[in-house]
Amino acid sequence: MGYRKLGRTSAHRKAMLRNLVTALLVHGRIETTVTRAKEVRSLTEKMITLGKKGDLAARRNAAKFIQPVAVATEEGKSQLALKKLFEEVAPKYQDRKGGYTRILRVGPRKGDGAETAIIELV
Repeated sequence: MGYRKLGRTSAHRKAMLRNLVTALLVHGRIETTVTRAKEVRSLTEKMITLGKKGDLAARRNAAKFIQPVAVATEEGKSQLALKKLFEEVAPKYQDRKGGYTRILRVGPRKGDGAETAIIELV
């Protein structure tokens, strides 16, 4: 089957997943539904693998997918999410072969009962 459609058009689905992956890389953990978390997991792992390669082609391929969002650093400056991926997130996993994310089930959402989960970087 491949991937999940998540009840959205292809453009909406792509935009939503790009936003979720970017948010996960920026914040380190996000709360979403279980099915979205499972989709975000595979895309995030691909982005971290590109970050581990670290060459120009990998940076350009990651830049095609990751949203250009400014991230606050400890020094009070801002940097792009792409730069954070290549300089902070990917080097953490340099000696790891995969499994960069963890999905923790939280329970049903109050409004519609959808099964929620927290996805976080390990």
